[in-house]
Amino acid sequence: DVCFRPGAKSCRAEIVAAIDGAKSTLLIQAYGFTDAAIIQAIGNAGKRGINVRVILDKDNRQPRYTGATYLRNAGIPVRFDDRVAIAHNKVMVIDGEMVIGGSFNYTKSAEEKNAENVTFTRSACVARLYGDNFERRWNVAAPIG
Repeated sequence: DVCFRPGAKSCRAEIVAAIDGAKSTLLIQAYGFTDAAIIQAIGNAGKRGINVRVILDKDNRQPRYTGATYLRNAGIPVRFDDRVAIAHNKVMVIDGEMVIGGSFNYTKSAEEKNAENVTFTRSACVARLYGDNFERRWNVAAPIG
């Protein structure tokens, strides 16, 4: 499936629905990470017992309360990818079978102001490749705070 902004469908709602449908694992790599609905859905997944891990670009490391802080307080492991100039990924791997990607940052602007795209790919093979990349980035990323 695909979603475009602007467009008739809410990409945010489709991403949240996919997160809400997770049954076992949720791996997230994000550059922009400020959309409250998406962040809350990730936190709720952790509360449901889903194995959630998140890698964010180092610019998300802030002294103020952020989405990273919210997730850390919810007991979700968060790391900052500070080994590269920009960790520009916008990827979720759900249950080892779905990959969500595209240009869509997890921000309010992506949903409400920008021209964006989101892809929803159901493929264990593609999910494995993205999962392997997640593990490589996770292993070099710095734990939150």
